[in-house]
Amino acid sequence: MLLVSLDQAPALADVFGLERAPGVIRSVTDGLDILEIDSLTLLERRFAALTTLLAAAGAGHEHSAGFALPAPEEITGMPGVQEVLALHEIARLVADDPRRTVVVDCPSASAAFGTLAAPRMAADYVERIWPQHSRIEAATGPDLRLGLVVALFDRMLDRIGEIRDLLADRTRTSVTLVGTADRVGAAELRRLRSWTALSGLRLDSVIVNGLVPDFGAGTGSAADWLDAQRRAQRAVLAEIVSTFGNVPVLECERLATEPVGLTSLGMFAQALCREDRDLREAHADDTDPVRVQHESGTGVDSVYTMRMHLPLADPATLTLGRVDDDLVVGADGIRRRVRLASGLRRCTVSGAEFDGGDLLVRFVPDPAVWPQ
Repeated sequence: MLLVSLDQAPALADVFGLERAPGVIRSVTDGLDILEIDSLTLLERRFAALTTLLAAAGAGHEHSAGFALPAPEEITGMPGVQEVLALHEIARLVADDPRRTVVVDCPSASAAFGTLAAPRMAADYVERIWPQHSRIEAATGPDLRLGLVVALFDRMLDRIGEIRDLLADRTRTSVTLVGTADRVGAAELRRLRSWTALSGLRLDSVIVNGLVPDFGAGTGSAADWLDAQRRAQRAVLAEIVSTFGNVPVLECERLATEPVGLTSLGMFAQALCREDRDLREAHADDTDPVRVQHESGTGVDSVYTMRMHLPLADPATLTLGRVDDDLVVGADGIRRRVRLASGLRRCTVSGAEFDGGDLLVRFVPDPAVWPQ
């Protein structure tokens, strides 16, 4: 197993009692390695050659009409580029050893989902600042230096494609959410469940952290305080279990001392893994994120439906739009562009509804482009 941290202020080394060594895979014990990815260093290293080529290609050269070469600072400042490089490093590690399990410790929730959305955002940004037709024009022109630059851009887009394929593969990629048993924590877990579904990711399990253990009967103000906190947490925990339905919810009790070092972490993990195995035997989240079917009619009178699994989404936050061949769906403060199936691209949206678990969008053929 390889444990990777994407946090810009990682604590993996501290947790295992090791000195920090960003960018270096280190063995903690048999079967466990750790890696702290420094995405800023990756950015500086991977784009150094591209910046040099861009500067050389732009010096004293008249570009063809309609072609504008992006400035180096615009490329290195692309939104999400650090996140894309970090995710590609993970995709590379997975490809190097497909049998190895890679566990990624992400930063805070909003930053984590921003990282997961970065590949599409970066690809869209590249297309905006340097469209494909301009890249083709540059690559087939007389300046060989521009051909090299285009090749670098295309290589970057290929890497983005590899990342998106890995994230979309629900047999290889899943998410575990971690929260706390209080009202704010429960609300955050609901929102993260919605974000996970909207992103098309498979939710593997939920870990509820920091639970007060059962110390039994006691007397005094301290015992009363602990008992009251435990009862409040248990009430929230019961709501979380009920709300998440068939998703395993694992209980993680607060320890008297911070678990630092391999021995302490090993004992902690054994208890959690036993509960995890028991829950997984009874539960599974195998719902396809997007399902398309023919509902009724034939030809231009047909009606098609696209169901998008959005459990726990707040109906008041749902938004829907269409951009070319993509459906843009928003929920709980984030948006996702969903590429429509080929048949639906020749249709228009006729209506939408939300049944509490699925967003149902109906399509009817556009007579102007529907095959007769």
